Amino acid sequence: MITREKCEEAYEIVSKVARNTGLVESEYFSNLTGNKVYLKPENMQLTGAYKIRGAYYKISQLSEEDREKGLVTASAGNHAQGVAYAAKAYGVKATIVMPTTTPLIKVNRTKSYGAEVILYGDVYDESCQYALKLAEEQGSTFVHPFDDLEVATGQSTVAMEILKEQPFVDIILVPIGGGGLATGVATLAKMLNPAIKVIGVEPAGAACMKASLEKGEVTTLEGVNTIADGTAVKTPGEKIFPYIQENIDEIITVEDSELIVTFLDMIENHKMIAENSGLLTVAALKHLKPEGKKVAAIISGGNMDVITLSSVVQNGLIARSRIFTVSVLLPDKPGELVKVSQLIAELQGNVIELEHNQFVSLNRNAAVELKITMEAFGPEHKEKIMKTLAEKGYRPKDKSPKAVL
Repeated sequence: MITREKCEEAYEIVSKVARNTGLVESEYFSNLTGNKVYLKPENMQLTGAYKIRGAYYKISQLSEEDREKGLVTASAGNHAQGVAYAAKAYGVKATIVMPTTTPLIKVNRTKSYGAEVILYGDVYDESCQYALKLAEEQGSTFVHPFDDLEVATGQSTVAMEILKEQPFVDIILVPIGGGGLATGVATLAKMLNPAIKVIGVEPAGAACMKASLEKGEVTTLEGVNTIADGTAVKTPGEKIFPYIQENIDEIITVEDSELIVTFLDMIENHKMIAENSGLLTVAALKHLKPEGKKVAAIISGGNMDVITLSSVVQNGLIARSRIFTVSVLLPDKPGELVKVSQLIAELQGNVIELEHNQFVSLNRNAAVELKITMEAFGPEHKEKIMKTLAEKGYRPKDKSPKAVL
């Protein structure tokens, strides 16, 4: 069982290796949401995520014999680094099975701690099945990333740190993949203060815990589809599910599109990089009623590769109308392109790319298509540019300028 005494023990053990990441008061998100918002930045943790807590505590509880057998686990990346770090600290061998879609940064960092990495399966669930088979064949000790009460007890140290710093917090938002972090955080929070509301947050494309709670039993999704790879889990934990049922007050689901704009918010207002799974709770802040409550949002991790980061930034700028492409028709004669460019410059738009298509019409002398990709200050500026282009006659026949992005 998860007990207060075990959580206190875990806090003492885990604090030897894990950073107390503290709370960051967010004026930006407080003003935006009408609540007093505190961020718990586990993306600043030693291994870039909270997972080191549960992994280290779990391994500390193993017998010397079980450690010597070697450790095997499956992970979408963050638990892998936690186990690899803890295994190195205890001087034992670790083999980690990770999905083939795992970001390169998570794979390389796991290897850097001395673990053997095997890439198998498209999603975590497939990796886990292979890891279990591997552990059985080798006689190794399997360390489950979330469906383990000792792992969950280790994760409870996140709640301990929150409540030591803000004992009167009203709401804790916790991301959910398989449910280990949510189990530890919610269980300890309710033990220390039953009045605290603990809300789990899942990606809409992988809401296995929400489906399970609604059905009243552990439920497996047919598939998952989300950019929040760290929480792309089809089946939540069996052992921890009763704790979730008892201690989680509500589940909020977040769309991928919300994560993209939240990523920009974090960079621009907190100069902080968090992975998509870590941003679930920050995106969920906008789903809460503006009631002046003290809200702690756990940012679970920040292990994001540069290619993914680049893609999220690009899509975020598009979503915010900071970059867009407009398609217009203009006569195919000298000087027209200069006129359009000059008009955009006067409106303070910044042209990134031009694509000139002379074959959009059979009569190219009548019109050619010009696609213009440009930077703008936001939605109002974008609309002003498109409206002015239309007023000057630069538009498809019988239409206003057409926004492509």
